[in-house]
Amino acid sequence: MLHERVTWIVDTIGYMGYPGIVFLMFLESSFFPFPSEVVVPPAGYLAHQGQMNLALVIISGILGSILGALFNYWISIRVGRPFFEKYGKYLLISTETLDKSEQFFLRHGHISTFVGRLIPGVRQYISLPAGVARMPLSTFCVFTAVGAGIWVVVLALAGYWLGANGEMMLSYIHQISLGLIALCGLLVAFYAMRLRAKRGKKDAA
Repeated sequence: MLHERVTWIVDTIGYMGYPGIVFLMFLESSFFPFPSEVVVPPAGYLAHQGQMNLALVIISGILGSILGALFNYWISIRVGRPFFEKYGKYLLISTETLDKSEQFFLRHGHISTFVGRLIPGVRQYISLPAGVARMPLSTFCVFTAVGAGIWVVVLALAGYWLGANGEMMLSYIHQISLGLIALCGLLVAFYAMRLRAKRGKKDAA
């Protein structure tokens, strides 16, 4: 089953080319349940075979991720806050909670967006609170690109070097995912420590 799926994706990307990568990664980065693990690695494998360019594969993957994230960001701006203001009371979400969440994302949206892009199951939806909070678009795009870029590079290199062995490739990606999650935990802890240090200096002054 896995071999057949990978073969189909390889054939599809080979036919659609770089626009196909952009489109499929757009789907992966928005609401559609389309895992990036079956998009970028096959393209990386095609690059290894000389049928695609690895740098363009990575650029296409990042571009698709940004476009999908922007789609979610736009949807949440148009629907998110008005929806919760109208129906939030039924979900035990008050206007005060929305305000606090918005202030949090305005202050810490950059680290939240970056870390969220590296965590499975979160990367597709981290754009939603960013949109609700109306996080500055330039900041959102930069940290989305950096976080998505790291993940796309991992996937592309996995496909480039291990694409011929699907089971080994998925095992490698899984191990890297766990490592990235651990790294995100350390990054958040370091970020929190810096904030506390700054507050301590302000209080002392």
